[in-house]
Amino acid sequence: MAEEQFKLRGKTLEELQKMDINEFSKLLISRKRRSLSKTIMQRSEPLLKKIRDANSGKRKKPIKTHLRDMIVLPEMVGLKISVHNGKEFNEVNITEEMVGLFLGELSQTRKRLTHGAAGVGATKSSTASASKAK
Repeated sequence: MAEEQFKLRGKTLEELQKMDINEFSKLLISRKRRSLSKTIMQRSEPLLKKIRDANSGKRKKPIKTHLRDMIVLPEMVGLKISVHNGKEFNEVNITEEMVGLFLGELSQTRKRLTHGAAGVGATKSSTASASKAK
């Protein structure tokens, strides 16, 4: 059985990579389309230049960014992008399933909460055993 090829709104990854950003934005939902048009016009030109340099082989260093509201574009597929989460940079390997998501969705800002073992006095049984020991 053949592996199913990735498609976004009926377009394959190769077709998406041939599109310019305005054509690609028409495939996104309205909130992301508006966000992409604002982000591209205002702040993300330096990031796009770094991405294009990395794709052409001119850039060897990993790409670091604080732009969590940047949409993952088809030309980013296959790159490693470090996204800032407020404290540190989390490295993200961009795959084709991530196309159309925000970069901030890929870099979690909160750690998972884990609790340690209960201490003396934390439960009734631990206080009873501690008082018997005296």
